[in-house]
Parts: sequence; C-alpha cells; structure tokens
Amino acid sequence: MKRALDQTMRDALTRLRHWRHNGGTVAIVTALLIIPMTFALGLAYDYTMASDRKDQINGMADAATLGAVTPAMMAQSSSTAQARATSLFLDQVQNVSGATVSPANVAVTVTDTPFGATITRNVTLTYTAFSPNVFAGVLGLPAFQIGGDSSATSGGAPNIDFYTLLDDSPSMEIGATQTDINTMVSNTSQQGGCAFACHETNPTATDVKGNPNGEDNYTLARALGVTLRIDLVNTAVQNLMTTAQSTESQNHAAYRAAIYTMDYNFTNLQALTSSLTGTGSAQTAAANIASPIVYSNSYLTKTNNNNDEDSNLDQGLSDINTAMPNPGGGTNNIGDKPQEVVFIVSDGTIDEGVGSGGNCGSSTRTCAGINTLVDNCTAIKNRGIRIAFLYTTYYPLPTNSFYNSYISPFQSQIATDAQNCASPGLFFQVDTGGNISDALQTLFLRAVSTARLTQ
Repeated sequence: MKRALDQTMRDALTRLRHWRHNGGTVAIVTALLIIPMTFALGLAYDYTMASDRKDQINGMADAATLGAVTPAMMAQSSSTAQARATSLFLDQVQNVSGATVSPANVAVTVTDTPFGATITRNVTLTYTAFSPNVFAGVLGLPAFQIGGDSSATSGGAPNIDFYTLLDDSPSMEIGATQTDINTMVSNTSQQGGCAFACHETNPTATDVKGNPNGEDNYTLARALGVTLRIDLVNTAVQNLMTTAQSTESQNHAAYRAAIYTMDYNFTNLQALTSSLTGTGSAQTAAANIASPIVYSNSYLTKTNNNNDEDSNLDQGLSDINTAMPNPGGGTNNIGDKPQEVVFIVSDGTIDEGVGSGGNCGSSTRTCAGINTLVDNCTAIKNRGIRIAFLYTTYYPLPTNSFYNSYISPFQSQIATDAQNCASPGLFFQVDTGGNISDALQTLFLRAVSTARLTQ
C-alpha cells in the first residue's frame, strides 16, 4: 500500500514539473510575439487611415471635375475650366487631416470637342498624395503613397451666329390666309382676280383697274384689312429674336443674329449683333421687313425696266455665302469662332434674268425652284455652315395667268428643291394660313436642340 502511494506522489510531482515547464514556454512565446503583433496592428491602422484619406480625396476630385462642366462653366473657355477644377481640388484637399498633396502632383486636362450642334467637354484629374504613418515610420516607411483620378463629360450648347435670309420678293405679298387671298381676288376682278398686293408708286391704268382712287394693290390690301404673308414673316422674325435671347440664357451660350433680305437685290437690314431684343437690336430691324416698292409693273424705277424679275433668290444664296466668314467650333476657347446657321424663309421660287428681256422660262429668263441654277446650298454646307429652311408653300393661283404659264409646271417640285437645300432635319413647311411664327421658332429650336447637358 505504501509503495503504491509513493508511486502516485512521484507521478503527481512529475506532472507538476512538466506543467511548470510548458507554462514558461507559453509566456516566453507570448512575450516574443507582442512586438510584431503591435506593429501589425499599427500597420493596419496606418493603412486604414491612408484608405480613408484616399476616399476623401477621391470625392474631392469628383467634385472638382464636375465643377468644370457646370452650365455656367460650360460658357467659359477650357483653360478657365481647367484653372477652376484645379483650384477647387487644391482648396478642398487642404481639409484632409494629415494628407499631403503638392500642386506639382495634380494634373487636370480639359478638352472641348465640337460635334455638330454640341460642344463635348471632357475633364480628367489625376493626383498623387501621401498619408503619414504612425507605426510604419519606425520601420522606415514614413508615409503611404496614395493616388487616384476622376473624369467628367458634359455636352453644352455652342456659341452660334444666326444669319436670317428672308425672301421679300413680290410673291410674298400674297394674302396670308385663304380668306385674305379670296378678298384680294374678289376685289380685283377687272385685273382677272389678282391675289398679289404689289407695291407700286406709279401704278399704270392696268394695274389699278377696278381699284378705287387709282390705288395699287398694296394700298388696296391695307384698305381692305388684308394681312400679307410678308407681314407674318415680319412678326415671326421679331418673335424669333425673343426666343433666341431666352434660349441663349438657358443654354449659357452666346448668340448673334444678322438679317438679310433677297428680292431683285440683296439687302443687309441688320449687321451681325449680339443685341437681339430692345432698342437698336435685331428685333427692331426685323420690324422693317417688307416687300420692295417698285415704280410700276416691270419697272423698278421710271427708266429701269427689269421685266418684273424680282426674285433673284439664287443670287441671294450666293451673296449670303460671301457675307459669312468661315465658322468655328462654337467653344469659348481663345481663337475659336461661333458656329453658323443660315435661316432661309422663302416660297422657294426664283424668277431671274439670265440675259436681257424675254419671258419667264425663255433662254434669257428662268423660273424654277430655289437653288436649281447653281448649287449654292451645297457650297454653303461644305463650309460647315448649316442651313435651316422654312418653306412657305407657294400657293396655287389658277386665276393668275403668270402662275398658270410659268409656275404651275414645276409647282410639285418646289418643296423638294427647298428641302434639298436644307441640312438634315432642318426643313419645315408651313402652308397658307399656317403659323409662320411658330414654325420659325420650331425650326430654330431644332437647330439648337442637340445642345443639352449629358452629364
């Protein structure tokens, strides 16, 4: 019994010594691991701080690039937008505690690219920064290098110069509505029923036949309260300037307008101006749009017989092409110029002398659709200038012998010729009695409709 107890005691003492030996090993190992574990936790803290700072700076980079494509900034040059994005970024990044960003390590590029009726701006910002370390510095790593980039793209409205080319030839003196036409026809029965309100200072007996007091048809139309198509064009262009000014403000763009008329002559009613409405503006000049006053039928003056060839519209196209400078991209960058759009309002019929004398359709005189003698429209469009064409339908006048002989044969082709002149998507037709003002504004908005923000 005694021997068994002694053996049990010896076994217990052996286990106790073994436990004491192992416990010392754990303590030593734990002591040895405390240092690297502390540095590991420290590195994790430094990395977490660096990651947090990078997230903050990335957000500031996003805000800076977006700041270069705001509507207001889109109206500025690319260099101004670049400076703005850079300053926004550097001003904000100073608020990131502990981070160091040198201006030399920040790169901002801004590129404006004209594309049709839109200016696309691409902004890119890249940066390199440093996040200081607390624990890693002991190991010779004083800071983590962090970096990132941001980009933004926006489409804005370009600066545009609008050249209005208005047909004010005698055929635009037709009644504005069917009622107006009927009124003129019924009151000129002794002339065979003339729907045109030609304005003559010295009308012949034939021209005033049936009119009270020997008045010309223009004076008759005014006495009868008849509205003419040229009156609607006058009002439409005035209203257009109001629309252009409000659209200019909404699009943060710069618009200018010029007004030209074409009949037997090419006349500049308003030189290119940024003053669209108000006193002395393009709108004021538009109020003077009217058909030309002639001496009498076939005579511009008492001694100048031009055979009533008062619709030299192809020549008007040629002259407007000469009057316009080469267009630019429409950006606000130094050295760039506005884009250009020609707005043509016409019934699309030419009556031009190609020699002296003769009847319309003869070898010396031509009646045809606009832009059919010489392709001036293509010459204009090849220069990067868009053409918007508002075709005011040439109304059939079966009571008029001139119409029956010289216009009726190609009546069905007039609209097609006008549409071929226009740039894609910029043709609009308004019939007699239609709202020319609404049509012209619709056409204008089409010309600038692609200039919208795409951010």
